[in-house]
Amino acid sequence: MRVQGLPSWTNTSTVTIPDVIQGEVLLAVLSNYMVDMDWLLTACPSLRKVPHVLVLHGEDGASLERLKKTKPANWILHKPPLPISFGTHHSKAMLLVYPQGIRVVVHTANLIHVDWNNKSQGLWTQDFPWKKANDTSTNIGFENDLVDYLRALKWPEFRVNLPVAGDVNINAAFFRKFDYSSSTVRLIGSVPGYHVGPNMKKWGHMKLRSVLEECVFEKQFCKSPLIYQFSSLGSLDEKWMSEFACSLSAGKADDGSQLGIGKPLIVWPTVEDVRCSIEGYAAGSCIPSPQKNVEKDFLRKYWSRWKADHVGRCRAMPHIKTFTRYNGQNIAWFLLTSSNLSKAAWGALQKNNTQLMIRSYELGVLFLPKTLQSVPQFSCTDKSRSNLDKLALGKNIKTKLVTLCWKGDEEKDPSAEVVRLPVPYQVPPQLYGPEDVPWSWDRRYTKKDVYGSVWPRHG
Repeated sequence: MRVQGLPSWTNTSTVTIPDVIQGEVLLAVLSNYMVDMDWLLTACPSLRKVPHVLVLHGEDGASLERLKKTKPANWILHKPPLPISFGTHHSKAMLLVYPQGIRVVVHTANLIHVDWNNKSQGLWTQDFPWKKANDTSTNIGFENDLVDYLRALKWPEFRVNLPVAGDVNINAAFFRKFDYSSSTVRLIGSVPGYHVGPNMKKWGHMKLRSVLEECVFEKQFCKSPLIYQFSSLGSLDEKWMSEFACSLSAGKADDGSQLGIGKPLIVWPTVEDVRCSIEGYAAGSCIPSPQKNVEKDFLRKYWSRWKADHVGRCRAMPHIKTFTRYNGQNIAWFLLTSSNLSKAAWGALQKNNTQLMIRSYELGVLFLPKTLQSVPQFSCTDKSRSNLDKLALGKNIKTKLVTLCWKGDEEKDPSAEVVRLPVPYQVPPQLYGPEDVPWSWDRRYTKKDVYGSVWPRHG
């Protein structure tokens, strides 16, 4: 996403909120944790014209009162139920229904000014057409991921009259009316609860494990390392770290062997990164991890630098969250998500691994190498984008995931399409040096930042 105050080359292929929410939106579902209504309506005035808007949020107390006062009269607010203490509604997504179809957006930014302007953030979006009247297929993984997740949110159903679909109930099942067969990702969601039986594999790190288990990867990813990159660190222990690594290491190589456990690295800003960032120490309030979580001895071997020179994001502190498996500049799979590194977000196995306990709602998109048929690219808002595909239509193409710094030869294999993922940090990551200290937000820092401030700013 675009960052203000950076050189223009760093923002060449980025998006802002009006780029995403545009055109004739008939219905919008906005899912987020924090919502600043005044900012949202100023940044994206076209939202005022949308006839039906549902906001799924995680606010309470004074912020919720403010949200109720500032929202347009026709907007519906809903805070999904949090049955287990210390959980949050943390998912960041948008569902925009158009006369032509639906735009699904999964991203990492709260609906507040600093998140859309001063942070390194990620956003994925794809448009899908309405299903044809006689299409009753429901075996698309993406569709089932989405509907299962939406069902768990339990929003109050409401009826709307859409020029394309007539009088319809807006509930989870409504979102089966679109054709997701061209989807290029899988959704990995978390919903709170004690999940047992088949539901254990539907959510959190066990969902990621079950999707990866069905995938075949190139042999080069056997035992290859993992990266965990996020903006808040829970209270972790070594047992859970190995449970988590086990899920992220799932999958087979193309010779049938298991990929095997990868060694993880944690990409996390140092105190110096925060001090010198475009916000100075203020950026640290959005990297909310206490010393007691950060300074555990067993974590030391994981710490790696937030180095983002190639995308000019070194000074834009990460609010993006990504998890990946890599070998050199080749990527086995890549997950962009709202999930930080915590048991609350990803779930923890209990009762002899027969139950997965999750506290929070989260949502992410998983990019996988795929074999797909090339189809015209569909857009809800742009008439001219009906066929951007440079490859012959209907042909089977294998996708190969790489970083922006990959230097391979695309010409060698015309049947493979190289997908350059904008991984925002240097791969392989660089381990902390002896001087580097991981950021924690409840320490005192007396060396002045770029604005001449110390931390904390008061007291």
